[in-house]
Amino acid sequence: MEYADDVDRRELLLHSAYDAQTVRDMERPLLDKGIPLMRMAAQAVAHTAAGMLDDEDLALEDSSIVLLAGAGDNGGDGLFAAAALAQEGAAVTAVAVGKSLHEAGFAEFVRAGGKVLVLDPAAEIPGCASGFSAGEAGERLQAAVALINKSHLVIDAMTGIGIQGALRGIPAALATAVGLDGEVPNEPALPGRESSRDYPLVLAVDTPSGVGVDDGSLPGPYLPANVTVTFGAMKPCAVLPPATFGCGRIQLVDFGFIIDDIDPAVEVVDHLFASDAIRLPHVEDSKYARGVVGLVTGSQRYPGAAVLTARAAARANTGMVRYLGPERAQSMVLAALPEAVLGKGHVQSWVVGSGIPTADAEGADSDLQRETIAALLKHYSVKASDAEDAAADAESDAAYDMPALVVDAGALDLLPDRVPGQVVITPHAGEMAALLNRLEHGPLSTEAEVAATSDAATDNVTAKADEPADTAVAQESYTSKDVMLHPLSAAQRAHELTGATVLLKGAVTIVVDEDHVYVSGSAPAWLATAGAGDVLAGLLGALLAQQPNGITTAETVAAAAYLHGAAAAIASESEQHGWQEPELIGGREHRQQFLTLGHPIVASDVIRAIPDAIADVIA
Repeated sequence: MEYADDVDRRELLLHSAYDAQTVRDMERPLLDKGIPLMRMAAQAVAHTAAGMLDDEDLALEDSSIVLLAGAGDNGGDGLFAAAALAQEGAAVTAVAVGKSLHEAGFAEFVRAGGKVLVLDPAAEIPGCASGFSAGEAGERLQAAVALINKSHLVIDAMTGIGIQGALRGIPAALATAVGLDGEVPNEPALPGRESSRDYPLVLAVDTPSGVGVDDGSLPGPYLPANVTVTFGAMKPCAVLPPATFGCGRIQLVDFGFIIDDIDPAVEVVDHLFASDAIRLPHVEDSKYARGVVGLVTGSQRYPGAAVLTARAAARANTGMVRYLGPERAQSMVLAALPEAVLGKGHVQSWVVGSGIPTADAEGADSDLQRETIAALLKHYSVKASDAEDAAADAESDAAYDMPALVVDAGALDLLPDRVPGQVVITPHAGEMAALLNRLEHGPLSTEAEVAATSDAATDNVTAKADEPADTAVAQESYTSKDVMLHPLSAAQRAHELTGATVLLKGAVTIVVDEDHVYVSGSAPAWLATAGAGDVLAGLLGALLAQQPNGITTAETVAAAAYLHGAAAAIASESEQHGWQEPELIGGREHRQQFLTLGHPIVASDVIRAIPDAIADVIA
């Protein structure tokens, strides 16, 4: 715990997440030295539980607490914490969801006066009845649900970081009865991740039971938490959507892991990260040296997208904006941004697709913007065999020397099968589902091929391995719900299929390239407004046009997503964010109270705040 106030370590701890196996490997040296990690974890859980009740003006001796205890070490953490709370006068009942309980934790809990309710007829827990009938098992489950619903606080210690896939058996039944089943909590987005839910409060031990620990998915029933106390280091579910929304406020116990030389599975973008992607103006700069963005955005039907992308790009530290589009959009762009230049010319980045009709839209076949974009995208097409074929033709090789390119909205269905990594795609969940369906299926000719491809795609994203192949023939493999519940898998699959850098939009945005996963959750929920994606596209183009040496495309894209959210927070005057930085237990800083919810905004408000967001990160 001596590292709690070290600034560099604190930043690394609070903005990095490590997969379950890496966390186990980091724990092992400490356990071998005899450091009592379980006791440290339990102490933090008990302290947090008491604080949650105190926030509700409830004294421990007046509180009813239910512990959902699994058979492993996670259940042990919960039992030791529950014992400490019982010793302070709380009425605590442990609901055993498995066949056993952690021996030492159970013994201490019983000595403290805690009660135990066993749900599994096959359980072997000393002093507790077992071998009861199926009918009695059902009655006990109902009693547990009633007990939970009448309690003030539930401590969720059913599963630890070792479980993979959806909950099964008794934990699944409990989570279904008192939690959610594969859906994001639908409640107001409040600052500090405060919850508007009534009792019982839920405190998760390390991770909420039922979430995808390593991929942040929601594969089935789970128990959303008001607060999650996580140990040693953050796990990916704490930062990745949609699981992060089920974690509530996150509190991190620093065990003193050696993390300096360990690559995280996921990195969270912060001010420092974003500042690296901002090119400060040089003394002898010209407008061309500061970056020129080319836009093929807006259309006869949606000219406003052209205005939003142009204004956003111009406000984001770039030297010039070139615009190509229909006459109506040109006039609107010049009226809103007289600094814009019309027509072709040298650029350092392109932005295409915002406000462009998709292929299935009326009149898309004759849309000149789609024709222009299709012609441009041909220059970015590479052969799938390029990585192995040293004799790839010169036209394909030239794609790697093309300027960075942002492919948004209506241009996504024009994306070539394979592109270089400086191509950035920016779908939301529905667009991602459509893209993956197109890429996975391709021009298949037989029902068997369709079924085989559909099954493979479903396994990649939704893990519906038990779905019959003939069912997949009659329906698309991916839906927007699939993507929303498994966004990391979807983004990684899109990168694997296309080679592009992928930005998957959401309350917490995911950015994926060959080697890294970044997330940005700086935006308030007020940003869910028409035109916000167009603003992001223009901002992306601007940062890519000025991309400093040594910064990858994915890092630049992640920084742009962060600045986009930060600008929205400034515009809305909101301290609510998609992702909330954890509190470090034992550090000097404490959770702020009475944070500001803010107010509604439109996309143009975000544009006006972009310079302030940039100023904040480079200050």
